[in-house]
Amino acid sequence: MKAVVKWTDGVQFLAESGSGHAIVVDGPPEKGGRNTGPRPMELLLMGLGSCSSFDVIGILQKSRQDISDCYVEIAAERADTVPSLFTKIHLHFVIKGRSVKEAHVKRAVELSAEKYCSASIMLAAGGVEISHDYEIIEL
Repeated sequence: MKAVVKWTDGVQFLAESGSGHAIVVDGPPEKGGRNTGPRPMELLLMGLGSCSSFDVIGILQKSRQDISDCYVEIAAERADTVPSLFTKIHLHFVIKGRSVKEAHVKRAVELSAEKYCSASIMLAAGGVEISHDYEIIEL
């Protein structure tokens, strides 16, 4: 896996993945940015949420759960000192569907956190306290 990050101006960068997809990364105006894209640490949270959601959806589909929507709300805390590392991250999954069994959702979230989500496991190994919960909305 590879990526290229090119400085464009101020604290703005163009990040391109090995698969050819690009995103603008920028800082806030008070740090010289123009607010044209997410911050680097926001990208880490988005990557974590995407990685874990990918697992949860796949596991639920394999267990033949009739899901029509899934999203994850992520809240994080950072240290007050430099480097301001993540100290705690909480992922709240919202699963929408018909007759979705709670046991299947619980298992999918646990498997993602403990076995499949590389981003989550890597952050936890680095000392970040990661927690998860979920809710099911019946349609």
